[in-house]
Amino acid sequence: MLKKYTLIILFSVLFLLLTACGTSNRNTGSDKDGKNTLYQNIQKKGVITIGTEGTYAPFTYHDSTGKLTGFDIDIANEVFKRLNIKPKYIETKWDGMIAGLDAKRYDLVANEVAVRPDRLKKYDMSDPYIVSKAVLIVRKDNNTIKSLDDLKGKKVGQSLDSNYRKIAEDHGATNTVVDGFNQAVDLITSRRIDATINDSLSYLDLKKHRPDLPIKEVYEEKKATSNAFLFRKGNKDLVDAVNKALADMKKDGSYLKISKKWFGTDVSK
Repeated sequence: MLKKYTLIILFSVLFLLLTACGTSNRNTGSDKDGKNTLYQNIQKKGVITIGTEGTYAPFTYHDSTGKLTGFDIDIANEVFKRLNIKPKYIETKWDGMIAGLDAKRYDLVANEVAVRPDRLKKYDMSDPYIVSKAVLIVRKDNNTIKSLDDLKGKKVGQSLDSNYRKIAEDHGATNTVVDGFNQAVDLITSRRIDATINDSLSYLDLKKHRPDLPIKEVYEEKKATSNAFLFRKGNKDLVDAVNKALADMKKDGSYLKISKKWFGTDVSK
């Protein structure tokens, strides 16, 4: 009889312990392993770290006062304002930016990252927040390059992990690795390379601020590229929250206001 009561007491204690553990996990919003997700940790801290270039106008760059600004910065700021989270930007060169995400130096990348099938296999990406077209840029006095097919045997300047580098090399060009668009333009004007491929919006912004540059656009791709925020895999709740904020911004006109501020039009289409 004593053994019977002892077993009943033991089973009762075990049941209470299991119930308490389950309740604890539900109350803290933990995942199935009892650990907080990245988004939950970000919410607790109230800060999210964002990798960006800081040298790629008009998307992410420093203005005349030294303040980090740009279209991507304004979009990210508005997204996380709605999520009650403070963005902290960590600036790094483009060629090491995605490696920095892998190494967990920051929680996401906001830097005109093109949506590509190879990236979607390894990373999560938000819904696209801007579409743009690639343009081919040469010196103003260059009359031999008029299309991508004319790049065969020519020298271009592209960032190592840029989708523009692949386009150029697929058309027979030899690439000189550059830190960014500005360096590529400098190499063109000094005749050290023949061309570069870059974002049409970035080219128009550069010409607006530096109309004296002896460069010109000779070709624009017909197909637009979608760009989005880049995340490490396995952070669905964070991606979902960002996507909802982006959708709400488009519904209430906040997105269009930012878009018109930088480009005078809606760049989501």
